[in-house]
Amino acid sequence: MSASKKALSGNHERGVRANPVEGCPLTAAFAAIGGKWKLIIIYWLAESPKHFAALRKAMPGISQKVLTQQLRELMNDGIVNREPKGAVPAPVVYSLSEYGQRVLPLLEDVRMWGRGHLAHLAE
Repeated sequence: MSASKKALSGNHERGVRANPVEGCPLTAAFAAIGGKWKLIIIYWLAESPKHFAALRKAMPGISQKVLTQQLRELMNDGIVNREPKGAVPAPVVYSLSEYGQRVLPLLEDVRMWGRGHLAHLAE
């Protein structure tokens, strides 16, 4: 099996992503939860643990490849847990870790700001 196939199936080593600006907490935060999809994934997992297919259904614009990559990065940062449920190939359930739950107040603030921003754009 190729290394890329192993990585996609979840058989990968946990790596620490380098902070783009060493010692900067803002770039560390953006690396962990920034981008188009990560906060949306966290939002849906805050509601309840979900299978991969349920996440795809909740976010119809995300490809399987991108969802896999984003979940892997969130797992590597300790924000999301991945739990196989049964024998291989097992259905897998993703959930927020205890550490990941610490992002929820920030997520709510971003959501509320977004609501105000939409209203501002509509003026």
